Amino acid sequence: MRRRIAIGCLTACVVALFSFNLSAQVVPKSIQEGGSDSVMRERKNQWTVGIVGGLLSGSYMRFADEMASALNDGDDLRILPIVSYGAASNLDDLLYLEGVDAAVTQSDVFEYFKTQRHMPNLANRVQYVIRLPISELHILARNDVQSLEDLRGKKVNFGPAGTGASLTGTIVFQRLGINVEQVMIDQPSALQKLQSGEVDAIARVVMKPIDFFSKIPANSGLHLVNIPFNKMFEDYYTLGEFTKQDYPNLLQGKDSIDTIAVPAVLAVYNWPKKTERYRKVERFVQYLFNNWDKFQKPPFHPKWRDINLAATVPGWTRFSVAQDSLDHLTSQKSSFQSFLNTKGGLPANDNDKEALFREFMQWQQKSNGH
Repeated sequence: MRRRIAIGCLTACVVALFSFNLSAQVVPKSIQEGGSDSVMRERKNQWTVGIVGGLLSGSYMRFADEMASALNDGDDLRILPIVSYGAASNLDDLLYLEGVDAAVTQSDVFEYFKTQRHMPNLANRVQYVIRLPISELHILARNDVQSLEDLRGKKVNFGPAGTGASLTGTIVFQRLGINVEQVMIDQPSALQKLQSGEVDAIARVVMKPIDFFSKIPANSGLHLVNIPFNKMFEDYYTLGEFTKQDYPNLLQGKDSIDTIAVPAVLAVYNWPKKTERYRKVERFVQYLFNNWDKFQKPPFHPKWRDINLAATVPGWTRFSVAQDSLDHLTSQKSSFQSFLNTKGGLPANDNDKEALFREFMQWQQKSNGH
């Protein structure tokens, strides 16, 4: 009898605790609200923006995911990060895949789409919002390969078609006039084939450092190849480098080597103004600029802090809403600096910062005559 009572009490306690946990959970407002199927469908799709990021394990996908995390605002703005094949295929998706309004891609995708695909009016159809951090071209080879010229006629893996390396790597070798035998397989498999001698090098375009390379042990017989930068790459690329801090086991005892780096780009489709899709992209861009401070601290990728919002992308046109947002932000910064000059500098702690910000807003309203 006592055992049955004890079991009954324990069951009641578990049920009560379970009920309490359910009631304590915060249910998103968008799920709480109901309506007819047509009302729900319209509400769910009205301010939903699709951003194609790239491979699930890649840095571009992390940027797309973090934009979704920082900017999602229920039914007022919802961002859907979309996994894809990589930088080149992302532009293809932006042009043709339903539900895609933005993409993280590379500045040199225009080179391929203009010269190989002969895409008309591309600069007007696709525009950029901000320039994202650079990604470095990594060429990993065995120790008998000391320069890119040593790879002439050899097998080089560029990863699956559509990835950044399949684009940038191809352009770099073509411009240098070095013909290689292209291999297009996944990079983990290619690393095994490199170690066994079935391929001669691996090309990847990723933000340094990446575990794929940094976890290669010392004395592996593999190293990163130096890639000199010259004028033929100035249109889309910039100078990059690898240091001992980046890859201590892959520089053959050198402190640093050069490489070619390609800027990443947050691109949008330039929908006609006043259309539904244009309004979605407009709201997304405005949210991005208005919430920029969120990206400047953990847990967001530290590379966000390297981004200069005013940086331009050669060969690309900035989306008009992004330019307007940038101009407004620049004006705000100028006004804040003028305000600081009247105060003698920045405050010492967070409480003083909040008080100073409120004072700045009041000062700005008076300055504007509001």
